Amino acid sequence: MSDLKAVEYKRFEDIKIIRVDGSEYWPARDLAPVLGYAKWENFSKVIDRAMLACRNSEFEIADHFPEVRKMVDIGSGTKRRVKDYELSRYACYLIVQNGDPRKEVIALGQTYFAIQTYRQEIADKFNQLDEDNKRLVIRGDIKQWNQMLAEAAHDAGVITNEETDCQPFPYIAN
Repeated sequence: MSDLKAVEYKRFEDIKIIRVDGSEYWPARDLAPVLGYAKWENFSKVIDRAMLACRNSEFEIADHFPEVRKMVDIGSGTKRRVKDYELSRYACYLIVQNGDPRKEVIALGQTYFAIQTYRQEIADKFNQLDEDNKRLVIRGDIKQWNQMLAEAAHDAGVITNEETDCQPFPYIAN
């Protein structure tokens, strides 16, 4: 991943807001410039298409696109109340799926929200396990990481074939 992509991924994380109950959302007016939309009118069309996709998927629009009002500066120290949305991860995913495909940041957004959704699904499944099965999963993960670390050390010349044959990872006591 290039530095540009890492910066763009960070921008998605930076605008995410986590509520007291642990749920998260992205303010639509903050997401628009991150996705390369300078005009709200253009971005609101993308939101409308995403809402249509949400409805056609038989999800409640209000659950993923709750409408809120916020105050914005309109110049010379005055403010105006404007429409905004508190977008769920699913809503953001639908928005990037319906965004302008010519924008590189849209492709990055598609990847970001797809990966984040997958991570959440994995976490949800893990949290449904009992403690014994959680320990087994963690033990398997540690074993895989140790094998990858040993391979990387071997490829870098830090350890030899003889050392890797003795232990799964020679620097960690069994």
